[in-house]
Amino acid sequence: MILYGRNPVREAMSGRRAQRVRDIWATAATAREPWLAGVGARIVQAAEIARRCESSSHQGVCADAGPYPYLAAEQLLGGEATLLVALDQIQDPQNLGSICRSAECAGAGGVIIPERRAAEVTPAVCKASAGAVEHVPVARVRNLADFLIDARKSGWWSYGASAHAGGDGRDPVAYDAPDYADARVVLVLGSEGAGLRPRVAGQCDELIALPLLGRVDSLGVAAAAAVLMYEILQDRCAKLDKAS
Repeated sequence: MILYGRNPVREAMSGRRAQRVRDIWATAATAREPWLAGVGARIVQAAEIARRCESSSHQGVCADAGPYPYLAAEQLLGGEATLLVALDQIQDPQNLGSICRSAECAGAGGVIIPERRAAEVTPAVCKASAGAVEHVPVARVRNLADFLIDARKSGWWSYGASAHAGGDGRDPVAYDAPDYADARVVLVLGSEGAGLRPRVAGQCDELIALPLLGRVDSLGVAAAAAVLMYEILQDRCAKLDKAS
């Protein structure tokens, strides 16, 4: 995988792919930046970088980082994390990258994506995440609904973001109604157009909805993900403040 852009390359050099980063190509100006000192970057013209990474948004640097190291979902469920983000057929690489960036910033322990009909981690996703995918683990699963069943068996509570009632007739509750403070939470978000598929929604312990006070009938999935992750974080921080 040829990464491009300052943040993706820099974070790959310090993240889970640090030992896999091999050749780095940079323009003379970019190679003078402190974070590239001593790494042996090859000095080339910008056109050479654009050719290698197939993008004009390279910011003067690209690197061969090898394939993306997905984790097994079981590792995420059995680890120390208390917040995971599961995405149901998110197909836009920009949305996937933005959600991974928010997940890393909010302290989520990982992101779960389906193997089919969904965006995977590509150089464009790495760029959109500002390199966050090098730090927040991403797992791929064959069936997201089955993953949620496994999560429940492992003691996790799944909350699906949905503006509409589920296929089983359950209405969503307000996004700030659940008590997220003491639970191991899987936040589940649906695709850009269709939202959560019925079987995925049916495996969520509860559906939650954000208030929409304007004329547009929905937030973008990346914006909704950020709002909900920080609501969960705020809920937990508020409990810690009370305890202290």
